[in-house]
Amino acid sequence: MPNQNQITEKESLEIITSMIQKAKGTYYETGIGPILWGAVVSFASFVTFLQMKYEFTIGFDVWLLVLFAIIPQVMISMREKKTGRIKKYEDDALDTVWLVFGISLFCLVIYRNIVPSVTTRLIAAEGWQMMKHFTAGAKPDEQLTPFVPSFYSIYIMLYAFPTLVTGLVKKFNPMIYGAILSYGFFVMSCFTTSWNDMLLGTITAIVCWLIPGILLRRKYLAQKTAKANV
Repeated sequence: MPNQNQITEKESLEIITSMIQKAKGTYYETGIGPILWGAVVSFASFVTFLQMKYEFTIGFDVWLLVLFAIIPQVMISMREKKTGRIKKYEDDALDTVWLVFGISLFCLVIYRNIVPSVTTRLIAAEGWQMMKHFTAGAKPDEQLTPFVPSFYSIYIMLYAFPTLVTGLVKKFNPMIYGAILSYGFFVMSCFTTSWNDMLLGTITAIVCWLIPGILLRRKYLAQKTAKANV
C-alpha cells in the first residue's frame, strides 16, 4: 500500500519540468530596462559633448537624469513582487546587478560634482592654487579648477559590466558584443580629449543598451502576440 503513494522517477522529472516551463512562461524580457538606460545615458552623454565642444551650459547637470532612470526600475521590481510574478533566481540576480550599477553611476555623478569644488577649497586653505600656464605666452595664466583627467573613461568601462553579465547569463549576443565594444571604447577614450570621450560614451550607450533593448522589445511583443493568438 505505501508504494501506491509513491511516484516514479520519470513522473518526478515530468513534474519538475512542467514547473520550470510554467515559471519560464510567466517571465518575459520586455526590453524596457535597456531602452531606458540607453536613452538616458546616450542623451546625457551627447548633451555633455555638445556643451564641452561648443562651450555653453543648459543650467543644470544633465546627468541627474540618471536618478530618474533608477526610480522606475525600483518601481517595476516592487510591482512584480506585489503581483507575485514568478521569477527565476537568475532574474533576481540580474535585477540586483542593474540596481547596483545605477547606484554606482549616480555615486560617480556625485563624485564628479563635489570633489573638484572641495579640492579647490582644500588647496586654497593650504595657500596655493592650480594654474593654466601657456608655454608660448599667447595668453595670460588662468586659474584652473581641479579635475580628474579622462574621467568619463571610468563611466564607459562601468557601462560594460551589467551589459556583459546580462548577455552571458541570458546568452544574448547583442549585449555581449555591446560590452566588448564598450571595453574597446574605454581603451580609445584613454587617448582622446574629454569631449571626445563623451561622444564615445554616447555610442557605447547605444550599442550596449538601446539597440539590444529594441531587439528585446520586438521579441517580447512578438511572443506576446503569439501567446494571445493561441
